[in-house]
Amino acid sequence: MKILALDFSSSQRSAAVLDAVAATALEAVDSSPGRMMQPFALIESALRQANLEREAIECMAVGIGPGSYAGIRVAIAIAQGWQLATGVKLLGISSADCVAAQASASAVTGRFSVLIDAQRGEFYLAGYESGPTGAIETSALALATLAQAQERERAGELMVGPEVTRWFPNGRIVFPGAAPLARLAAQRTDFVPGEKLEPIYLRETTFVKAPPARILPD
Repeated sequence: MKILALDFSSSQRSAAVLDAVAATALEAVDSSPGRMMQPFALIESALRQANLEREAIECMAVGIGPGSYAGIRVAIAIAQGWQLATGVKLLGISSADCVAAQASASAVTGRFSVLIDAQRGEFYLAGYESGPTGAIETSALALATLAQAQERERAGELMVGPEVTRWFPNGRIVFPGAAPLARLAAQRTDFVPGEKLEPIYLRETTFVKAPPARILPD
């Protein structure tokens, strides 16, 4: 199966093409400012490296966050349009799992935590353990405070993530990448229709009802 993977959930956006038979992922990376992002140029670059046409893609995998929701929505919209046009299979995979897979492949061993900035003084935090077969989740992704993340570091866990050294100088910068995303996708079969593909939200969405319209005197 030929897989196109997109992860636009961080400031280092990437696209990768994986031929599941060859097991080699060819990746294109873009770190330009978000407003200058050219997602289709990134996709075309990955396809050229793999010497494939768009029609050859059989599955698209999207990093669904948490992270930069503007970038995640762009990736989801591209995948939804691609499925409508070609019937390609779709997968949504946690960008935290992609960080963990990349960390494990980069010689991070033992227990570690993936930390992603959630704004508002909070973080997305998940625990993993690196083993012979890759990263295994030990604690589910959840919102956490800085104090809770510091507790994990004091317990001996390495902190990894896209901006982790802002809060943990001894942490390791690891971005969610399309190449590890594609390799994770090659192990999955839980395909979804485009309308079911959505970002990972851990905060409850709150709405404030608008007040009644005011009637102004003549």
